[in-house]
Amino acid sequence: MPHAQVDPSARQALAVTVVDAKTRKDLSWQQLADAAGLSVAFVTAALLGQHALPETAAKAVAERLDLDEDAALLLQTIPTRGSIPGGIPTDPTIYRFHEMLQVYGTTLKALVHEQFGDGIISAINFKLDVRKVADPEGGERAVITMDGKYLPTRPF
Repeated sequence: MPHAQVDPSARQALAVTVVDAKTRKDLSWQQLADAAGLSVAFVTAALLGQHALPETAAKAVAERLDLDEDAALLLQTIPTRGSIPGGIPTDPTIYRFHEMLQVYGTTLKALVHEQFGDGIISAINFKLDVRKVADPEGGERAVITMDGKYLPTRPF
């Protein structure tokens, strides 16, 4: 039976434990995703407290990180989502995403509504991919693909 968290503190504490174990074992998020048999974006989000893992994935990751049975069970609970408390983020990487939405949020909204109509892009039926590619002008570029199902607003 699925169970939900009402207080994010347990999952936040587990996320700290996960990152510590990952660091001590010198594992990548991809290695943990491979153990879980799921995408690296989904598993990373789950281990940072934003998703519940299926039982087999939770147990596999817990084993890989040497976490106990209670941790494996907690990884299966539906979390209280949202990882940026208190308004504008101060972490530079997260802030840049905030800045991108400040600059391009209204553009994204306008383009989505023009192409699809009144509705939203699902963050539940969603896929995320992050890739590093060479920049033709030198250096590297980040290619971030957000792929969400469109859900139309329905009058009632």
